[in-house]
Amino acid sequence: MSKLEDSVNEILGLEKKESTSISVSDFEQPAPVPRKVDESKTDIDNDYENSRDNYYNLIEKGNQAIEGILEIAKEGQHPRAYEVAGQLIGQVANTVDKLQDLQKKLKDLKEVTKKSDTKIQNALFVGSTAELQKMLQAKKNETIEGTVTESKKDNSGDK
Repeated sequence: MSKLEDSVNEILGLEKKESTSISVSDFEQPAPVPRKVDESKTDIDNDYENSRDNYYNLIEKGNQAIEGILEIAKEGQHPRAYEVAGQLIGQVANTVDKLQDLQKKLKDLKEVTKKSDTKIQNALFVGSTAELQKMLQAKKNETIEGTVTESKKDNSGDK
């Protein structure tokens, strides 16, 4: 112990203890959180659930940190403590926004896989003009829902 500690212990009437050194190995390190993988779900669903769990953990720890820094700020009345509290609140709010964005991205991914775009643009017909006219004429005369549609004749000059 240092001379100062010895003096303080003597004034307070505390027993003199042997010097104990504390090393990093004295503290228990938390075990890493295992990643849950459900084999029956797709990678998208597994990644979504893992990300969602991580965001919730970050939000929870951020809320605990906010409570702690606000207590310190109230007790100390130091502007820097309030500044840190404000920054921490902003970071937790950003994490909440990211959680909402994750929901939207998952919804968009699932919608894209459900509906495939079957619009045909710039289709190319390979054939003669006569074949194209026959095909269009057949389209006009085909039966739609039990009724036959007939092509209307143009009254512009064909008599």
